[in-house]
Amino acid sequence: MPASTHQFELNTMESLKKNLRMVSSAEPSAFDRASKYVAKEPGKGFFNDGREQDLLNYVLAHPSLPNMRGSPEAVIAAIDEYGRTTKFLMNIGSHKGDIVTEVITTCRPEIVVEIGGYVGYSAILFGNVVRRVGGKRYISIEENPSFAAVSTKLIELAGLDDIVTVVVGPSDTMLRHLYETKAVRTIDLLFLDHLKPLYTRDLRHCENFGMIRPGTTLVADDVIQPGNPQYLAYVRATPLEKKARMKSGILNGEEIGGDPTLIYESRMIHTFHMSGVPDGIEVTICTGRAPNKESRPWHAYSELQDTTTRPSKIDLYN
Repeated sequence: MPASTHQFELNTMESLKKNLRMVSSAEPSAFDRASKYVAKEPGKGFFNDGREQDLLNYVLAHPSLPNMRGSPEAVIAAIDEYGRTTKFLMNIGSHKGDIVTEVITTCRPEIVVEIGGYVGYSAILFGNVVRRVGGKRYISIEENPSFAAVSTKLIELAGLDDIVTVVVGPSDTMLRHLYETKAVRTIDLLFLDHLKPLYTRDLRHCENFGMIRPGTTLVADDVIQPGNPQYLAYVRATPLEKKARMKSGILNGEEIGGDPTLIYESRMIHTFHMSGVPDGIEVTICTGRAPNKESRPWHAYSELQDTTTRPSKIDLYN
């Protein structure tokens, strides 16, 4: 990778660290209790019980509906209102949303792929930012057709259907479809917010398809609550560590192996669920690629520590 490109990626990560310090905190006092969603009903599920369609009906019957047309901010406000007053929604919410918004503003991606669209909250919130910074496409993958239908209608209401596309189906199938149809060749920002055990698998699919390249940013939600140790171990490992695990069989047993030569620089950002529960978002930048024959891939990246000497849990504030 050219030195200028490498320096750009390092500068981007340094800018992210600086900017994200201003929008993230794990201190309880940092949580805006006025934004808190209603509690999950004890002993019941908190999604796919009709509340998603109920949300759409709520929005379409809202007295402020005329003001929502073409206004992503107004649609987001209505969704949050439902979450605060009626039923809990598993949206990324405003606290985490500020963090991802800062990532998008700093990295200025042209192509964003989101896995786990749910009712379209994140696609509306982040798609609006992508359009504002000059991006071209925001692709939201959602497996559940009912959720995708609600998402599509809310995205259209927000006036973002020119940039946001909802793709319906299992994430691995849809990623392969995007690759085989050449709809997506490379991803500038990958946002992971679906079934937690699938984060690593789907990232490795993207690697194998050549969608991840130096400069790609990864954003993974819910890495503390409920947690995702497998994913964190993967994006925090060196190429040598990933290759060793593959050879030892630790990463075997899946149909796709990914690209262990990709070098990632990764940090956890502390934040909150909309329930007020502390959580974290992992922000990762692909900073380069280690040649297969290289014995120590970090030699050209002296600014980054070898992971054999750094803690297994990386924190932005360490």
